[in-house]
Amino acid sequence: MSILNVIDHDRNSAALRYVYPVVSRRAGGVSVGINLNPNNACNWRCIYCQVPGLTRGSAPPVDMALLEAELRAFLTELLHGDFMQTRVPEGARRINDIALSGNGEPTSAAEFLQVIRLLARVRRELSLRPGSGQALPDTLKTVLITNGSLLHRDDVKLGLREMAEIGGEVWFKLDRASEAGMLRVNDTHARIGKVRENLILSIASCPTWLQTCWFALDNEPPSRQDEDDYLNFVAELLRDGYALQGVLLYGLARPSQQAEAPRLSALPASTLEAFAERITSLGLPVKVSA
Repeated sequence: MSILNVIDHDRNSAALRYVYPVVSRRAGGVSVGINLNPNNACNWRCIYCQVPGLTRGSAPPVDMALLEAELRAFLTELLHGDFMQTRVPEGARRINDIALSGNGEPTSAAEFLQVIRLLARVRRELSLRPGSGQALPDTLKTVLITNGSLLHRDDVKLGLREMAEIGGEVWFKLDRASEAGMLRVNDTHARIGKVRENLILSIASCPTWLQTCWFALDNEPPSRQDEDDYLNFVAELLRDGYALQGVLLYGLARPSQQAEAPRLSALPASTLEAFAERITSLGLPVKVSA
């Protein structure tokens, strides 16, 4: 069995349907992924997406019993087995979070709220009493990684509020802050006003970070206009009193599986840091992963 690393986020690394571990460069440890889209279907098609065979669509029905069995068994293995020693590089051998991510938009699953409640129950039951063995850490986060397009749904809004009760947080995708930029990078006709509305819903329900992928297209970095659009969007939110946690700014680390892959390239760390400085000037913390 291969050692996990930040480059390889293979969803089949644990040979399970829904649960997969990764070593996350942004999380700084082991992230236990929950893939609610094993059919590789998403309502967006980001040109940097690493999912092979990506199709337009929603998550299929979730086998809740199988998800629970996989999650319990894998968390138990992380706590009591040798997975950390045999599959995780030294220095990353800690459980950082349980992340709803995977091969498509997780909030498209009809069972999204049930999944959040399952995660809360399993977390409680694996927080063992003193003397009964190693427990999940109290600091273990539940993270929703989302494009934000479906956060206005009633079940999703309730799920976000219940995530907040278990120390959860949302990583809300905002790669560009204009409709033309989102069409170019995310292949979506989303309206920027709707993005703002859903982001405000997220902020009101659960601690929310912006997650932004910054890369070169056809050897050209994002334009100054792209940067200004982004900064103006964020500044307006802050002026209106909406308290973001910060920005997770990252570059390309793994190859795209989309048709545009040959046109994409990573930016120098200095370019990411320069943009991060402009965001920081608004009063927001920025975590950079080159």
